[in-house]
Amino acid sequence: MISTKSMEGVSPADAYSQSFGSIPDKTCYQRVDVKSLKDLKYEVDMRGVIGDAAEVGLKALSTTAGGAGTAGYAMVPIFVDPRVVDVTRKYTPLVELIPRVTNRGMYADYNQLTAKGGGVTASEDAELTDVSDTFDRQSTAIKFLYSVGRVTGPMQAAMPSFVLQGMTPAGGAGGAFGDASAGNAKQMEVLIKTRAMREQEENLIMNGNTTTSTGNGPDGTEFAGIISLQSTTNVVDKNTTALSLNDINTAIRYAFDDGGRPNLAVCSSGVYEDLLGLLTAKIGYLQPVQQVFWGFSTIVLHTMVGDVPVIPSMYMSNVSGSKAIYFLDLSVVEMRVLQDLTYEDLAKTNDSQKFMLKIYETLIIKNTAFNSWIGEISG
Repeated sequence: MISTKSMEGVSPADAYSQSFGSIPDKTCYQRVDVKSLKDLKYEVDMRGVIGDAAEVGLKALSTTAGGAGTAGYAMVPIFVDPRVVDVTRKYTPLVELIPRVTNRGMYADYNQLTAKGGGVTASEDAELTDVSDTFDRQSTAIKFLYSVGRVTGPMQAAMPSFVLQGMTPAGGAGGAFGDASAGNAKQMEVLIKTRAMREQEENLIMNGNTTTSTGNGPDGTEFAGIISLQSTTNVVDKNTTALSLNDINTAIRYAFDDGGRPNLAVCSSGVYEDLLGLLTAKIGYLQPVQQVFWGFSTIVLHTMVGDVPVIPSMYMSNVSGSKAIYFLDLSVVEMRVLQDLTYEDLAKTNDSQKFMLKIYETLIIKNTAFNSWIGEISG
């Protein structure tokens, strides 16, 4: 069934002129000459005039009329979605989860008690001799992270406000990103550079290397990350075989036997997926409902040292034979910070505003033997 209804906001006069131009109302514009029905002649036929009027009207109202424009729509303004989607975004949970500790000076120094002169047994009234303890000083250099941005004057004047979708300058341990408003071009640039800084920091926490470069700087400018610091200490080497639940128990035991109590596991998304498959097959190892830690849901491993939450990292390899999971005792893992994230304007040159963000920090693990890991996982 075809139905008709009135259209609000449509002027009858405009609709009439769109079809009939200036022809007066009630004008008969088509009538057949009844005397010549055989030859189908018309006594009145103004359809050509009406067609010209309609064509003019259509040209006046067409979205493509009036010359060149974006996508051919010259007379229609471009309405851009105010939300800017960062298709390169990455989660940065370790930036938040690793304790951040203030640090004086250009080095993070700490002492290790490496040997105790243990207790002894003796006979009655035996000579008592003191036993020495052994200490060792460790020192790690502070490194410098930068993110530099620049916005030209015309861009400042021309760009409207936007919302950077999924911006979490504080780091982003939560499962969901939170949007951030940018009232002008410079604010947008600052938000983008802040996220870039946090993502670089997260990358270095996992992959930083003091010899080679894994980020965007010269060799030797990075602090050592978890992979580099842990090296071969307490490793369960799978030699390109699949992960099993027994491997987890073994790795936790390695750390436990050396005095550690791992309370956080970090792995690649591929290993996280492997764990889900293993735990589904043995549901008794996993609580029925996923637990919530630090604002996001995650699986929890029940181990000899207690519950260990597992978080997937976007900065670890998913290549078969190179996948890994690290079990960390956060009591000995620290981000030593000389100066936390700071904004600073740079010298003004030309018609632009230049600025930088900077962090002075380094990652330390006071005793890697309190941690453990499983490496070379296939699948």
